[in-house]
Amino acid sequence: MHRRDFLRLAALSGVATLPTPALAKSKSSAAPVASAPRVKPFELDELTLAELQAGMVAGRFSAVSLAKKYLARIEEIDRRGPALRAVIELNPDALAIAAALDKERKGKGPRGPLHGIPILIKDNLDTHDRMTTTAGSLALEGSIAPQDSFVVQRLREAGAVILGKTNLSEWANFRSTRSTSGWSARGGQTRNPYALNRNPSGSSSGSAVAVAANLCAVAVGTETDGSILSPASMNGIVGLKPTVGLVSRAGIIPISHTQDTAGPMARTVADVAILLNAMIGEDTRDSATSASTGHAHRDYTRFLDANGLRGARLGVARKLFSNFHLAVHPLMETLFAEMKRLGAELIDPVELSMTPELDRAESEVLHYEFKAGLNAYLAALGPGAPMRTLKDVIEFNERHREQEMPWFGQERFLKAEAKGPLTEKAYLDALATCRRLVRREGIDAIMDQHRLDALVTATDGPADVIDHVHGGRDTGYTTWAAAVAGYPSITVPGGQVFGLPVGVTFFGRAWSEPTLLRIAFAFEQATRVRRPPRFLAGVQVQS
Repeated sequence: MHRRDFLRLAALSGVATLPTPALAKSKSSAAPVASAPRVKPFELDELTLAELQAGMVAGRFSAVSLAKKYLARIEEIDRRGPALRAVIELNPDALAIAAALDKERKGKGPRGPLHGIPILIKDNLDTHDRMTTTAGSLALEGSIAPQDSFVVQRLREAGAVILGKTNLSEWANFRSTRSTSGWSARGGQTRNPYALNRNPSGSSSGSAVAVAANLCAVAVGTETDGSILSPASMNGIVGLKPTVGLVSRAGIIPISHTQDTAGPMARTVADVAILLNAMIGEDTRDSATSASTGHAHRDYTRFLDANGLRGARLGVARKLFSNFHLAVHPLMETLFAEMKRLGAELIDPVELSMTPELDRAESEVLHYEFKAGLNAYLAALGPGAPMRTLKDVIEFNERHREQEMPWFGQERFLKAEAKGPLTEKAYLDALATCRRLVRREGIDAIMDQHRLDALVTATDGPADVIDHVHGGRDTGYTTWAAAVAGYPSITVPGGQVFGLPVGVTFFGRAWSEPTLLRIAFAFEQATRVRRPPRFLAGVQVQS
């Protein structure tokens, strides 16, 4: 959900691991690491959607065999050692669905690039099947949605196999100001596969970890403010937050109807584009999608261009990562130099910063919208639903405090419950302030002034140590501008600090996904810095 509530960067000591020998100007020193748990090589490690499809065409794989292999991988390293806890629930019908898709392939051919591909989705997307949708909360345990979310419906139509649901920061991290990312009462604590003692960030923790650890090829996450980009960055993968309205939110447990969106998460930009193709579409259940008319594209892969940085004008939003760990800065300078070498023109810096006025306004908007949105969602579950209102959830948490609130409370829930309807002047004024400061006087003004194609910044610093007692310490965040504006952003692996991934974010105007994908793909192809996780027990940082 909100970056300041769930991302706290530790004050690590040491130097950055520069992206590749070709980019590095000096040899970097690596911090020693604790011994790694034994994780066997996996046949499907790092395979892309295209490679999985090619394997099915050649007869090496089938939808059933892929599902079985990923299910075995989940059992081996997610349920047992190293116990990543990325997957909260498995689909008991996955193999039957895969078998039907194999039969269809033989009779009619594949529907497209997702035919027979096992996919994991975040546990706040409704599925009308034998899986529950709970946002990680015991309050919704056993809740079966009356119909599929629009995103799930589209994925099924594309031939994807919904393999299961991923763990998340409970209630997408909107319950407490002191929460620990990746923890839910249902799923426990998700762990970062690069260093198991470190936080995976959130709230799409399980989706990011599952992709990074090869529990699936692609996954779906959701974001209100940082919940796709931050975990994607900290787990060394690609994550795209689309423009609000490009992807329907119908059937997704809400926080904010002005900021929420689902988005694709994958190990490559190409796979993100393929998954995005299957997720978009106008939906009568989400009026925001009507704005996508004339802006959405049928195939986003056609914008992928290895020369996409040539001639691009990028504004460096340097202030956004000014408080990140010092080792991030030389890494970013190396990457900025590489962007210039690839033909980009960098306007450095451009001024974009959070103000106290905007901070207060966003908080006000989210608390108002959460109460209204959640009450509507719970009411739509029908008379047999375990909870009917936010007030019911608050009371449930109090009755089950030992299970639901062992580490942190529900201050945000209480603040939201105290809000009135969305017709109140306080809400309307706060929403107007957000849109003015971040859109007209923020991103749009900067891009007009400098004639920019996109803005660029570091996504995050290195992952913090998991700390349930203190929650975390906030030292910076970069996702808020695009999030509050409802504009698109994409993070791509940029390198590592002490063996912990660091991402680079490109963001811009509404409906600029084609431009962002083009730039991100060119950056990815030139740098190729993603490294698979080694499942280290922990990073030992020297002082």
